[in-house]
This record gives sequence, structure tokens and C-alpha cells, in this order.
Amino acid sequence: MFRTALRNVLAHKARLLMTVLAVMLGVAFVSGTLVFTNTISDAYQNSSAKGFDRVDVAVSAKSQEDKGNTIGKTPELTQAMLDRSAKVPGAASAVGVVNGFTAIADKHGKLIGRGFQSQGGNYWGDKDARYPLKSGRAPHGADEVAIDAKTARRAGYTVGDTVRLSVDGPVLSPRISGVFTTDDGNVAAGGSLALFDTATAQKLFGKPGTYDEIDVTAAARTSQTALKTELDKALGTKLVETTTGKKLADDQAEQISSSMSGLKQGLLVFAGIALFVGTFIIANTFTMLVAQRTRELALMRAVGASRRQVTRSVLIEAFVVGTVAGVTGLVAGIGIGAGLRSLMGTLGATVPDGPLIVTPGTVATALVVGIVITMLAAWLPGRRAAKIPPVAAMSSVHAQATTKSLVLRNTLGALFAAAGVAVVLAATTMDGSDGQAPMGLGAVLLIIGVFILTPLLSRPLIAAAAPLLRVFGVAGKLARQNSVRNPRRTAATASALMIGLTLITGMTVMAGSLQKSIDKMASSAIRADYVVSMANGNYLSPDVDRKLNATGGVTATSPLRNVYSRIDGTGESLTGVNGAAIGKLTDLKVDQGTFTVDGTQVVVDKDTARSHGWKAGSAFTAHYEDGKSSRLTVSGIYEGNELIRGILLDKAVVTPHTTDPGDMRVLVQTADGASSATKDKLEKALGTNPAIKVQSKQDLSNDIAQMFTLMLNMLYGLLAMAVIVAVLGVINTLAMSVFERSQEIGMLRAIGLDRKGVKRMVRLESLVISLFGGVLGIGLGVFFGWAAGELLGTKMATYELVLPWARMAVFLLLAATVGILAALWPARRAARLNMLTAIKSE
Repeated sequence: MFRTALRNVLAHKARLLMTVLAVMLGVAFVSGTLVFTNTISDAYQNSSAKGFDRVDVAVSAKSQEDKGNTIGKTPELTQAMLDRSAKVPGAASAVGVVNGFTAIADKHGKLIGRGFQSQGGNYWGDKDARYPLKSGRAPHGADEVAIDAKTARRAGYTVGDTVRLSVDGPVLSPRISGVFTTDDGNVAAGGSLALFDTATAQKLFGKPGTYDEIDVTAAARTSQTALKTELDKALGTKLVETTTGKKLADDQAEQISSSMSGLKQGLLVFAGIALFVGTFIIANTFTMLVAQRTRELALMRAVGASRRQVTRSVLIEAFVVGTVAGVTGLVAGIGIGAGLRSLMGTLGATVPDGPLIVTPGTVATALVVGIVITMLAAWLPGRRAAKIPPVAAMSSVHAQATTKSLVLRNTLGALFAAAGVAVVLAATTMDGSDGQAPMGLGAVLLIIGVFILTPLLSRPLIAAAAPLLRVFGVAGKLARQNSVRNPRRTAATASALMIGLTLITGMTVMAGSLQKSIDKMASSAIRADYVVSMANGNYLSPDVDRKLNATGGVTATSPLRNVYSRIDGTGESLTGVNGAAIGKLTDLKVDQGTFTVDGTQVVVDKDTARSHGWKAGSAFTAHYEDGKSSRLTVSGIYEGNELIRGILLDKAVVTPHTTDPGDMRVLVQTADGASSATKDKLEKALGTNPAIKVQSKQDLSNDIAQMFTLMLNMLYGLLAMAVIVAVLGVINTLAMSVFERSQEIGMLRAIGLDRKGVKRMVRLESLVISLFGGVLGIGLGVFFGWAAGELLGTKMATYELVLPWARMAVFLLLAATVGILAALWPARRAARLNMLTAIKSE
């Protein structure tokens, strides 16, 4: 039986090649994902570990816990602490570290790198071991800066050039005194690093005479643990905490691994989809191979082979195919991993240097996935073949499914589909994240139910295409009959395409609806012409609001100033605004009271009000970080959104109680409205600062649209794998159909149907099957998109369902294209059949 199985593998090379391709694509996706994520994770971990090579123990301030209505203050690391740290037994040296946000502009005034990775710090003395100089010298004074070599190369800067910098708002133009190399993880990831002398850095980052961290290096033959113990004795543990360099490196590695896990899981989901779709193709292929050998298997049974041996022979074939697919998929996956890494570079994401990582786990996963998936998919056809009695197989009476099996299948499918719809509908009534898991379960149940029911659905849906097919005469009529001749096989093929289009359509509906909802939110909630914010999401300096307010043509401004407080013993963020102008700059719906922000009168969004049990007229006490408090009164309750929410009160009330006020955004109203000239005027008023974004409502909408477009394009690329696998499935089904109808095709040729007619018949059959899968997929995708939107609508008041009719038409056209392309080879093969040989075939 083993030799027979191997011979059968070699006897059907062409069809098994399609199975190998289907499995290989899924395995390649899985192994490529593992190679890519392991490589990136390893590169970042090695890069970050190098950054701790010169740190044996790090001293940092210990955050103080809030107690009662008193807001804890973080202690400062002073020069005295630095001096004590350098003198403890076992310490070789100690360095004070200062850091903060610093944006570097290129020669065209644009921000280099990503805002959140644009960092600044201090260069220690004339020779800082952390940052070896590549050229030039250490910075001295407020007019000099050193920048990292990667940033210098990207922007074309050299020693002696003047560079524009932004540090928490102000724009500086120091001269580059030196260019250094670094293992800093932010720089490796595409960010930038600017270093000033220590005194300048302390002044710029608002930390005069203090440090963010003290890095201590151990003397020879002193362990990190021993040094940590001595530092704890010298500094105490109430105000500071000490961490060994090894612990810092391990924590960083764990953090990187955790951040990569989300990407890995997302990619593996799409790999699973490709494998799931590929399972249908494998089952179809082995059904076809078993059908071709029905009489051969019956003869083997007649001469003594048991059912178990017949099933085992099919599984041996599947094992060989799965092994070949697993090995080739692993090799292809390594290439995919390397390609994805290179692609990140072309998209502007810088990845640290490092080798391609192929772990034993990746190799084992590729082989296990390839072999197990193939054998599982082949088990049912093998078992079905083994159950056919030899006499029945000889006379082909086994070909039709029994009425009992059809009733059982349809009943089971109806139960799964009904359960799926019920669970999805129930999930739409739940609150936000609580409904995510039930909705996912309901979606899986519904897809399984529809898949089981597709043979039943195929007849009425394909019958609906009969009027169109009549246009093509006899070829069209035969194509319709052939497409429903074997409903199970047609359904399995259509389901492969259905799953891909379900996901694509659902995501497109979600993205379009979210875009529309956020546009609506921006236009309905904000009357301001412009919203000003930092590129990295940090706080704006209060000077920005003052400069904008003093700019000609500006009629009103208001910051959204975040202030931490304690209310009823719990932490609560307040938002300081310009009470006199906020009503002109926003258009927030008021549910209770009036929208009045004046003195001690505040407005609260309804979610916050509900959590505290407040109504219009309620009073509460807010305790500030300086230990003082205010008695505030709720004048109105409004509907918050993603841009504006929480407790709004006059900035004049809270700013005096804040040591370092910062604004998340500044809303700006102008006399001339939004225009290019007005935007240029506002940017110039802020010093043409590359770190500050001046955006109109349309700019905000475009930013969001760009984000969704990028996300959708990535998902389309990933789901293209499932569509490619579906194409192979259609080819397989048509090849099986041509094989089964060889005698019929020969007879049609003999009575006058020419080769063009045969080709047209096969192509139309393929088109009908593909459009059947496309209609099911788009229908399910719209349903899932609507359901997910209903769930999201509980958190987003402006959510509105948008059906992308144009894109859905494109998806249907894509399904038709899949059908046409997949039919090329089977149609050509059918047309080339020798009519006499075909008529004599059994």
C-alpha cells in the first residue's frame, strides 16, 4: 500500500502541484511571519541591550503615591545625589542623564523621523563614552548641538551647519559641533537624537540643576548587585529606586517582545485564513484523485485490502504532499521574512541591523502546519472512498449523495447559521469591548453555517444567472447545468473565495463608516478653523496659545490644557479652556443645563457625570497638585467625543495651581476662515516650527483618511494571499469537472460544438462559480461590517453606516476576474481533448 501511494503521487503531478502550491502559500505566510517578527524583535533587543552596556545600575526618582486628596510629587535627582552616587564603594563613575522631546528639521524645514521618536539629551563633559564622536567635538553652550550620525546622513548635515530645533515649543538654530554614533533604540527605529551640554539640556527641558536618571558604572570586580546594594544604602529607598543594567535590558527585551506579539498575532491570523481557504482546495484535490481511482480502489478492496489500508494509502499521499509543501513553504517564508524587512525600509521604517533569524521553532511549525493541514483535509475523502463497497464502486452507484446526508447537512448548516446570527445580533447590544468576543464567535459560527449551506444556496443563486447565460446559447446553458451538477464541490470552491471577500468587504465597510463618523465628529463638534498640536502628541507650551492670540486675523483661541487633580479621593483629569471663547470654538450638544464655563462654573461630559452621579447644579471639590482646592459647580452636561471630553473649566482657575502647564491642543478661530494664506500666517507666527502641526478640519480628516487607507491597503495585501489560494481552488474544481465530463465533452464535439464553444462553456462555468462566491462574500461582509459598527456605535455617538457601493462593485468585478483567469488552463485542456478518445473513456 505504501508503494501504491507513492506511485499515485507521481502519477498525478499536475493536480498535486496545485495542492502543493495552496499549502505552500499558507505555510510560507506562517513561516514568513515568524521569521520577520523574530528578526525584528531580535534586532531591537540587541540594539537596546547595547544601550545598557555602560550602565551597571540606574538611579531614578520613585513616583509618590497619591494619598487621600493630596497629589504625590515625584522627587528630583539633584547634583548632591549624583556626587554621592559617584563616591559609593564599588562605583567607577556616575553620569547624570537629562532627556526630553527635541525635533530636528531637515534643510527644507520638515521634521526628521517620527515625532514620538525625536529625542534630546545631554552630552556628558568633553568625552561621553555613551556617544562616541564620529566627527567634530562635544557641544558647549546654548548655541551648539551634537546630532546622531544617521540623522546627519539622512538630512545631509555636517559639522558646522546650522540646524533648526524645536524643544517643547521654542525654535532654536544652534550650530552642529559634532556628529556621534549611538545604539539608542529610538535612533535605530528611525528617530533622531540631539545632545546639548548638561547645563543647556537642563535649562531647555525645564530641569535646572536636576537629572532624569543617574547611570553608575561599577568598578572592576564589583557586581551590579553589589553596587546596587551600596547605592541603596547611600541614597535610601524612599525617594529613589535603583535598577541593575541587566534588569533594564531584560525589561526592555520583554517590552519589545510584547510589542511585537500584536503584529505577529495579526499576521498569523491572515496566515490562518490562507490555510483555512487552502483546506478546501486540498479536500477538493483529493476528492478528485479518489474519484479518478474509484475503480482501482474497489479492485484493491476486492482482492483483500481493508478499509483502513485504503484510507492509509490516501493519507500517505497527503503526508508526502504536505512534507514537500512544508519544506518549500519554509524556504519561501524565509524569503518573505527578508522581503518584509526590506519593505519596512522602503516605507520609511528604519530597522536595526541584524541577521535573519530562523529558529528551530519556525522550522518545526512550518513542517507541522504543512503536514497536519494536508492530512486533515485528505482524511475525509480517503475515509469516504474506503466506505464505498467494491461492487458499488465498480458500477458508480455511489456517486450521488443520499437524501439523508443532504437533510443532515442542511439541518446542521441552518443551526450553525442561526446560532451565528443570534450571537452576532446579541453582541451588537453589548457595551464596547464586552461584545468583541461574542461577535467573533458569532462570525465564526455564521461562516461555518453558510459554508455548510452553500450546496443548498448554489441552485437558486446560480439559477438567477440563467437569463444572462442564455445570451451565450448552448455554451451558456451547459455552463449553468455543469455549475450545479456537483453542488458540494461547487460550494467548497465558492466558499474559498467567499471567505476572502467577506473579510475584505467587512473591513472596507468598517473603515468607510469610521471615516465618515470622524469627519462628522470634527465638523459637528468643532467650529474653530484650525487645531494646533505637537507632532509627537506631547504638550504644547502655553506660549503657543499666547502667540496665536496675538496674531493678526485671529479672533478667538482656546487651549485644551490638561491638569491633574483629585476628586472624591480618585484621580481625575481636568481640561482648562478659555471660558469666554470655548462656546464660539466648539459646538457640543448639551443634554442638561447650559454650556457655561466661567469662574467656578464647569461643564462635564455625560460619561464622567454618570460615573460621579452628577447633574446640572451639582457641586464638587477639586484638589490640585499644589495642595489647594476649588469648589466647582456643574453648569451643564454635554455629549463628549474623541476630540473633546471630560471636565471643562476656565484655565484661569487651574493654571495657577500647576507647576508645568501643557496644552494638548489649541483651537483657533480666524476672521478670514480656513485658507492656505491663513495657515501660512499661523505657522510663521509659531516660528515655522517643524514639531507643531497647524491643521484645519479638512487636514484632520485627511490625516485620518490616510491612516485608514494605509491600514486597508496592508489588509488588502495580506488578504490577497487568500484570493490567490482561491484561484487555485477554482482551477482545481474546473479540472475535476473536465475530467468527469471527458466523455460528455467528446460527445458534444462529435455532434457539432466547436472548440471555441467548449472553451466558452468552461469559462462561463468558472465565472458563475466565482460570482456565486463573490455575492455570498460581499453579503456576509456587509452584515459583519454593520454589526461591528453597531458595537462601535456604543462608544462613538456620530457613528454612521456607509456602504461603499463603488468598492463593492470592484470586489464583484474582482470575483469575475478570478473566475476568468482560473478558467484559462482547464478551458484550453477541455478544448484540446481528442473527441474519439474522450468518447471511449470511462
